[in-house]
Amino acid sequence: MALSVSLQALRAFDAAARHGSFKRAAEELSLTPTAISHHISKLEDRLNVRLFQRLPRKVLLTETGLLLANATSEGFATIESALADIQQLNEVVQVSTTSSFAALVLLPAQGAFSARYPDISMQVSSGELTDNLPNSIPVRLGNIKDVPLEDRLSEEQYNLFGNKALRAIQNSADRPVIYTTRWKNRALCAPPLDDWLAHNELNKEDFVIREFDQELFGIQQAVIENALVFCSEVLVRGMCSAGQLTPVGGRSIASSLCYYIPNKSRFRTHNAVKFIEWVQNLVGLKSNTNLLD
Repeated sequence: MALSVSLQALRAFDAAARHGSFKRAAEELSLTPTAISHHISKLEDRLNVRLFQRLPRKVLLTETGLLLANATSEGFATIESALADIQQLNEVVQVSTTSSFAALVLLPAQGAFSARYPDISMQVSSGELTDNLPNSIPVRLGNIKDVPLEDRLSEEQYNLFGNKALRAIQNSADRPVIYTTRWKNRALCAPPLDDWLAHNELNKEDFVIREFDQELFGIQQAVIENALVFCSEVLVRGMCSAGQLTPVGGRSIASSLCYYIPNKSRFRTHNAVKFIEWVQNLVGLKSNTNLLD
């Protein structure tokens, strides 16, 4: 059977061992020297050993006391280190996500997040292996049918974006270029370009279709070339607000994709909950004007 001892008694012993004095231990722990002596005496009785030699002006560790002092010193140092790490985790929200979502959604809105929550630092990592980062909140892109409703942040709407009106595109002498995405992860549903073209009574043969494996690249290339890009509305809201892109033609079209946080309910710290609520509003609203102010 494990021996049960008081944590406060171990604290008193550890302080007295470090200072070689019950008085100085009492000052550190905001107790009286009598209380320190009482805690240590109870600990000695519980262990049935002598931990200190009591001398007129100081106390000295016995051989057994030295053994316990080494253990308590290491143990309390480990606890204090863990508490410091936990406190840092509560001050920093670590987020891992796709390069497109990081560059086009989270990083542009980072200033707004800091203004709303000045005591929380958001650190964003992106790449294909970010799910392996410890203590990070993963924001991923997946198929709606594979993601539980409670884990979803958004259900993605897609549209064609550029700087020309649909009529100008239809009347163009050259076939316009449309950038779209062919996912590296082939399990993901394709962007609904064919459905969008059919909905707007357009033919795929009237366009030059070029593909990247990340939406970020297609969006950047469309801006550079003054071309068209078929992509998620969520990713280009900021660029549309800045006048770099505008929706072309008719309405957006629903896709089979969503952004989500796997097992979202497991993130229960106050700051994680605040971040999740914030990002859900950010990607779930038609307009993010108030979130970026």
